[in-house]
Amino acid sequence: MQSNNQVNRREFLQKTSLAVAGVTLSNFSNAQPIVAKTHKIGSLEVSPLGLGCMSMAGIYNASMPKDEMVAVIRKAYENGITFLDTAEVYGPFYSEEIVGEAIKPFRNKISVATKFGFSFNGTQSTGRGSKPEQIRAAIDGSLKRLQIETIDLAYLHRADPNVPIEDVAGTVKELIQAGKVKNFGLSEVSPDTIRRANAVQKVAALQSEYSMLERVVEAEILTLCE
Repeated sequence: MQSNNQVNRREFLQKTSLAVAGVTLSNFSNAQPIVAKTHKIGSLEVSPLGLGCMSMAGIYNASMPKDEMVAVIRKAYENGITFLDTAEVYGPFYSEEIVGEAIKPFRNKISVATKFGFSFNGTQSTGRGSKPEQIRAAIDGSLKRLQIETIDLAYLHRADPNVPIEDVAGTVKELIQAGKVKNFGLSEVSPDTIRRANAVQKVAALQSEYSMLERVVEAEILTLCE
């Protein structure tokens, strides 16, 4: 059962994310180019500001027209953004399709991160799923939708309680060796999970909520990452 604080927090995040998205999109055409510098994530050199493509597929809002979102991504690239973040579950699948279409003119000049870790019945998510065969199928599906040969950064979106993290990391390690993935990331996991995964395959990135309302990463995770 959710507390009132949890519900209010979720409503606040939904409303503010929509408001920020509206302001961002309406003013994007007037944006100034980002300072020409990069940040290193694993083997990648990316712009300090990335573009998250979740809401393009309709998470806290209705899904957006593909041609409009393609234009947004291409305008972002013109303004110096070279790092895009998506996931198979966004849509599901629709966000990756948008990104795949948008990046065709400049694929070799940007880095793409996507995420796996859910099971599907058609286009409906049926819960978490990170068995090795599910991961391999997810990566193949993402490669097809993104229209690329290698995923620059593949995150485990959410840990599957029924699959040891060592099996997940080992499967991604095999995919890296096969050339389908370049870097391995984790999302919203505990310090112990990070340690165990990193012992099998180097963890290049951690994606977790960190804001004025969510500070859990300050407890131990930031220190561990350092």
